[in-house]
Amino acid sequence: MPNNKNVNDFAQEFYWKMRDAVTGRVSRDAKRIAEAAKNAESIPFGSGRDFVKAGDTVDGLLKDFRWEAQLAEADLFNRWSEVVGDTNAAASQPEALINGTLTVRCKSTAWATQLRLMQTTILAKLHEAFPQVEIKALKLLGPEAPSWKKGPRTAPGRGPRDTYG
Repeated sequence: MPNNKNVNDFAQEFYWKMRDAVTGRVSRDAKRIAEAAKNAESIPFGSGRDFVKAGDTVDGLLKDFRWEAQLAEADLFNRWSEVVGDTNAAASQPEALINGTLTVRCKSTAWATQLRLMQTTILAKLHEAFPQVEIKALKLLGPEAPSWKKGPRTAPGRGPRDTYG
């Protein structure tokens, strides 16, 4: 006659395994046993515990969060004078890169016109210096015009035309 305790253990074990297979649930004991088996392979001075260089970690984070393009764009803004030259950089400043269009603000409309004439050369230099940054076009703007509206409570109307005669 078989041992009654072994039959009960077998029946219980069979029940738990079938329940886990059908429902996809894992019992606490099964989780604990699986975790212990996973940690049993961990050795204090094993190969999985080698030192990791900080540079490798930072590079991994940049790739994981897809920050390379944003860093390349910031690098472009910081190294603008290397691309266009010191004289042109003194008269212009990149403002934004949106959908492949680099917006550049110039000190005067004359400088904006000058850089428009050099647009193909500037684009070629940008593609050569920053291949990871996708720049399709340049938008060269002159300085912003001053606003004649004064104060927080201006009245609607013809505005500055009324003051000149």
